[in-house]
Formats: sequence, C-alpha cells, structure tokens
Amino acid sequence: MSHPHPDLDLPAPLAPGGVRVIPLGGLGEVGRNMTVLEHEGQLLVIDCGVLFPDDHHPGIDLILPDFSAIEDRLDDVQAIVLTHGHEDHIGAVPYLLRRKPDIPVVGSQLTLALIEAKLKEHRITPYTLGVAEGGRERLGVFDCEFVAVNHSIPDALAVFVRTPGGTILHTGDFKMDQLPLDGRLTDLRAFARLGEEGVDLFLTDSTNAEVPGFTTPEREIAPAIDKVFRHAQRRIIVACFSSHVHRVQQVLDAADKAGRKVAMIGRSMVRNMGIAADLGYLKVPDGVLVDLKQLNDLPDDKVVLVCTGSQGEPMAALSRMANRDHRIEVGEGDTVLLASSLIPGNENAVYRVINGLMRLGANVVHKGNAKVHVSGHASAGELLYCYNIVKPRNVMPVHGEWRHLVANADLAVATGVPRRNVVVVEDGVVVDLVDGRARVAGAVECGYVYVDGSSVGEADETLLKDRRILRDEGFISVVVVVDSMTGKVVAGPEITARGFVEDDVVFDEIRPRIEQALDEATAQGVTDSHQLQQVVRRTIGPWVGRKIRRRPMIIPTVIEA
Repeated sequence: MSHPHPDLDLPAPLAPGGVRVIPLGGLGEVGRNMTVLEHEGQLLVIDCGVLFPDDHHPGIDLILPDFSAIEDRLDDVQAIVLTHGHEDHIGAVPYLLRRKPDIPVVGSQLTLALIEAKLKEHRITPYTLGVAEGGRERLGVFDCEFVAVNHSIPDALAVFVRTPGGTILHTGDFKMDQLPLDGRLTDLRAFARLGEEGVDLFLTDSTNAEVPGFTTPEREIAPAIDKVFRHAQRRIIVACFSSHVHRVQQVLDAADKAGRKVAMIGRSMVRNMGIAADLGYLKVPDGVLVDLKQLNDLPDDKVVLVCTGSQGEPMAALSRMANRDHRIEVGEGDTVLLASSLIPGNENAVYRVINGLMRLGANVVHKGNAKVHVSGHASAGELLYCYNIVKPRNVMPVHGEWRHLVANADLAVATGVPRRNVVVVEDGVVVDLVDGRARVAGAVECGYVYVDGSSVGEADETLLKDRRILRDEGFISVVVVVDSMTGKVVAGPEITARGFVEDDVVFDEIRPRIEQALDEATAQGVTDSHQLQQVVRRTIGPWVGRKIRRRPMIIPTVIEA
C-alpha cells in the first residue's frame, strides 16, 4: 500500500483506542527525521532532526520539519525521545523547544550531552531524562522500553512503545555489526523477546534497503586507514562527520601507531569530540591530541588534521580548503582522507571538493578508491533477519528516499508480512493503528521549513525560485520615466542586464517596442504605474525568451515625472 501525498484529506478524529503515527520528516528524504505518536489525546515525539540543503536551496542554512500539525497541541507532548545524536535526528530540537521549552527530552547519555551543548548555544536549558538500554520509562500513556542498537555513533537506541491501543517498535538508525568497535551489539535477543510479546507496527530504517547482504563491520576498515597513514608523505587531513566518534577513534589509533599528532578543526568537531572524550566514548591515546597552534612546530609528516566537510558542505573546513579560503593550505604531497559515505544528493558537491583538492596537488582517498568507510545502516540481509525475528503484524518503512522505502517494504513482504499490512508513505501522511491493523487515515500539512540566516520559516518556495532564477538565468532591470500628465515616455527605457554573455547593445532592438507598448497602453487610459510595469514585463519577457533563449528575472520600474 503506497500513498504519495496530494490527494489525501485531513484525517478524521482518531478512533477510540487507536494509535496514530504522524511522520513529519525522514520519509522520502535522508534527514529531517521526526515521527509523532498519538494515543488518548497525548503525543510522543520520536526524533527531531534537520535536513541539510542542496543546490536546489540557494542561501538556506538548514531545513526543519514542519511543526504546524502539532503547533497548537504542544501541551499534549509528553516528551521528545531521541534515538541517537546525529544532526538529522536532533538538530531541530532547539527550534521545537523555542515554542515550548519545558517539553522533556529523553535519550542516552551521549545523545543528551550532544543536544544539551547545542541547546546551550540557543540559550535553552532543557528538562532531560537519561535512559539506557534495558530501561523502561512511562511517558504519559506511552510505556517506552529502550533497546541497544549499533550505529555509526555510540549509545544509539531503538524504542519500543507500549500503549493500550497497540505496540510500536521504532529502530532509529541501526545496523548489525557483529564486531563493533565499542563492543555494543544490536540487541537481537531483545528484538526477539519483543517479537514474542507482539509488535503491532514496526518502523524500520530503510537507508540501505537496496544494498544486498550485510553491512561491512567497522573493524575491517582499520587496515585501510593504517595503510593510508603508512604511505602518506606529508600531512594527512581526515574529513568525517563531527559526531562520528568511531571513525575519529580509528584515526587517533592510526595516528598513535604512526607516531603522528592530531588536531581537530571546526567548532562542532572540537565540541562533540570533547564531549565524547569526557564521557569515555572516545579514548584518546596519551599525547596524540594537540592544539592547532602547536602544528607549526611539527614537521608535515607528523601531522594529522581532523575536520568536517565530508559531504561537500560549502562552509565546512574541507570545502574552504579546496577553494583556498582556509588558513590550512592544502598542497603537493598532502593526503586527504574522506572517511564517510555519500548522502544521496550530495555527490556533485563532494566530487567538486575532491577535484579542487586534487588540483592543489593532494592525494585524495575516498570510498570510491579505498575501503575507508562503512555505512551505519542495515543492509537488506540484516533487515530480513530483523523481520524474521520480530515477526511484526504491520510494517512502515522510515528513514529514506522513496526508492529505499519501497525496497524495504518488498523485504518485509518477502518475509511473510501481508502486502496490505505494509504502508509506504511520505512525510505528512497519517497512519492509524486500529484493532491491530495499520491504515492510511489522511494527511496533514508538511512542507519544508527553512532556516535562512536569522529567520526561521519566513523563506518560502517563491523566494527560493527567485534565487534560483537569479543564479541560473540572470536578471534584467528596465527603467522608464513617463510624463505624469500625458503618460508619454520622456526618458528611457534604460535596460541593464546581469548574468548575460551578450552586450547591452542587444537590447537596442526591444527599446522602441517597449516605448510603443507604453504609448498604446496610455492611449487606452492605463495610467497606474504598476500596470505600466506589467506592460514592460510582458513586452520584454517573450522577446528575451525568443532572442536570447533565457528566462531571467525582469524588474521593471516606471517613474512618473
């Protein structure tokens, strides 16, 4: 059962005893994860993350979930449960707590430490509740049990929600690494026990559902990283997510073995790794970590830099190095290690950075040419394993683009879940669990909410369309002065164009036509300057389309003199 959004009406009131699932992000995209559960008039939020913008969102800093579906019901929210500390699961929490700061935030030790540091920057002191695997907490009508899962950040949890109307198991992001670096396995015994108890609705991570087999264990990439460190002649620059504790641990260990010193670059990297080290999740070998200022005293072959920017983010350290816009100047003989996979949609930005670094003479090692990263998400074999253990009555794939969700749904059906009990939906589509059966109930408003500088939610698709036109098509300004009494053109049209190859003389042909169109309009009694501006726009727009084959932004100005 699959339901794209536009044709659905608002859902009817929830049936007595039912459980409602409202996905506000993370379905149809990789990021912005947020799910709201409703039962007996109470709400529970699971994750509240951000999506990072791509080329389609010029000037945008972050993309948030749309809170409008629960905006007037924040008093009903019992808690925000966080499955782990990645930005796409916790990054939007400050923006939700701005609306109601006393909503309890529930998560594991590392997750809470990361979100508390983030909230401190927003001057919000949250009410937090620390939980650990095996623990149970009553959050209003929701009885939550937490299960250890393995992911690319320590302390990740799945959450099993018991309600009188049914049970829901949400995996969060997970994989089934059998040799995890921190020894913390995905608790399949707990999954099996919950399956025996009965899972009415299984919300499963879909990111790697298209990938056959099992995800490679983290340990297998250590030799590849060691090899890079052995053969590097000058500095080594490692780029990874600022929350990827396991990867930074491997870099620290490899540096220690190679006799190199490590410095962290970037506020988020320094902050997050400091928190991880303080809590014991990151074990820093003695004397390996140094301050960036101390690197000037060290020879190049003893230096390792760890920075952000593995996804080609324009303002991150690595992109700025590639553009020669950073105090660290990458040069001949340096080795750059991209220790992360590509988030779908970021490929072009990443390859642009790789090309820029190689142009500067660096040797770039990445997932495409060396085994230097493994995914944090379960592949198809692991998902099949989970379906067979849990034996859910209904399945709702989460966390992934549409192709990932469909692939995950097919895996569920292959293990015996009836096709009618598998719901593939996108953000905003409401699913009700009533009498043990999950069905689509309707849809709520669920657009993108843009963080644009200091404004939140004020930028809209119209603004972004304007920015894309300015970026891709250029603009034309037309200034005309008309006599306020007669309406005759007394000066102009003065045409200025930006973003065009052609010289301004190309517009000599259209100037008399604009003047003629204005004369005809005033002869028909049109005197309003706004209407005259539209005349200018309608005259020059089609001409530019035919003559120059462009659709620029046209800014007409009619001045009465």
